[in-house]
Amino acid sequence: MRLVEPANAAMLTDLYELTMAASYFGRAMNELATFELFIRSLPAERNFLVAAGLEDALDYLESFHFSEDGLGYLSTLGLFDEAFLGYLRDFRFTGDVWAMAEGEAVFPQEPLLRVTAPLIEAQFVETFLLNCISYQTMVTSKAARISIACEGRAFVDFSPRRDHGADAALKAARASFIGGADATSNVLAGQLFGIPVSGTMAHSYVMSFEREIDAFQQYAADFPGQATLLLDTYDTIAGAQNAVVVGRELAANGETLHGVRLDSGDMDALSREVRAMLDAAGLRDTEIFASGDLDEHRIRALLSAGAPIDAFGVGTQLGTSADAPALGAVYKLVENTSGPRMKRSTGKATLPGTKQVYRVERGGTFEHDTIALAEEPAMEGRPLLEPVMRGGRRTGPSPLLRAVRDRAAVSVRSLPAHLRALDGPRTPYPVGISAGIQALIQGGAHG
Repeated sequence: MRLVEPANAAMLTDLYELTMAASYFGRAMNELATFELFIRSLPAERNFLVAAGLEDALDYLESFHFSEDGLGYLSTLGLFDEAFLGYLRDFRFTGDVWAMAEGEAVFPQEPLLRVTAPLIEAQFVETFLLNCISYQTMVTSKAARISIACEGRAFVDFSPRRDHGADAALKAARASFIGGADATSNVLAGQLFGIPVSGTMAHSYVMSFEREIDAFQQYAADFPGQATLLLDTYDTIAGAQNAVVVGRELAANGETLHGVRLDSGDMDALSREVRAMLDAAGLRDTEIFASGDLDEHRIRALLSAGAPIDAFGVGTQLGTSADAPALGAVYKLVENTSGPRMKRSTGKATLPGTKQVYRVERGGTFEHDTIALAEEPAMEGRPLLEPVMRGGRRTGPSPLLRAVRDRAAVSVRSLPAHLRALDGPRTPYPVGISAGIQALIQGGAHG
């Protein structure tokens, strides 16, 4: 199994980061430079994003180094001289980082992260930062939409078997939890991050017994008070009848059947019929859990119809953010010792200068943001970018994951109501540009 780890993370980069670094090194170009990471535009069905991935980014920057194995491989490419490879041997990140806190709502053009460091360092970390922040922001934002649809009901990240790699499965579990998932099926994520883990049973477990009811009885006996029985291996209603038998047996012993799971068919009709069967048997505390290619739209439709479903498992649509599987995240040079820099490409122009973002909130609701130059007098509102790294080291301890999750929940609740809608783009959240940035653009900031 080959995974990204601190010993090889420096090699997870695009080749051109190395060739540019070699060129800069050969020409003694290593002055201070500032780069900013931002999202160009929202995906079609998104009205907001929720920032995530910063902890991975800081871990990477603090531990950045090239191993002897990595340097040995680079020497075989025939691209780099011994002087440059020797420079890489002692290469560390020594820069400063300002960032939006994980869990903060974010909008297009707003820097999620700002790096100021010697040019080679600031340039080289581009690939990894884009990878970890854009993916986790994407999944966290998807989870926030699912949380909105669930209307207070629990949902579980069921995505690891569908995620695009083992590393993605861990990141998806953490990002989903930040965005509102109550638990994950990913046991390693539970161990590493302290996320509650949750699971039911597979159809193969039921099929491994001669009779469905035997499987249900054995599982309930092995996990008293925690068993959730999967009903649709053969026939959902027949499965519910067997679950009722098991539930009554447990009740007679003073125990409870925790739940039953629907994984196919007409979820609305089946949930009503199963709920009626459970209630008639006195199993009112037994929950109905639904899964099966669910997303925020299907969940919203089920709950709007009044389906008596207590909790949901969301897999593929969450871990891959299937309707919007990529964000247009970019990492661009905005200032160096020559002054503010601006890319002018058609459709891809950037805002010049080192920036801060200010958010105005009134009555518990976000009203508008302003992107301003960091050197301008403070604008109205709360500054969103905070120093998180000085000289290549964190400025403070990492926040607790549950605190990050709480911040995301507050952030989403504070959005204007129309931005929390799930059925397509609405009037965009207002993000203004300061007079200082406007002057730079009009005055011809360096291209």
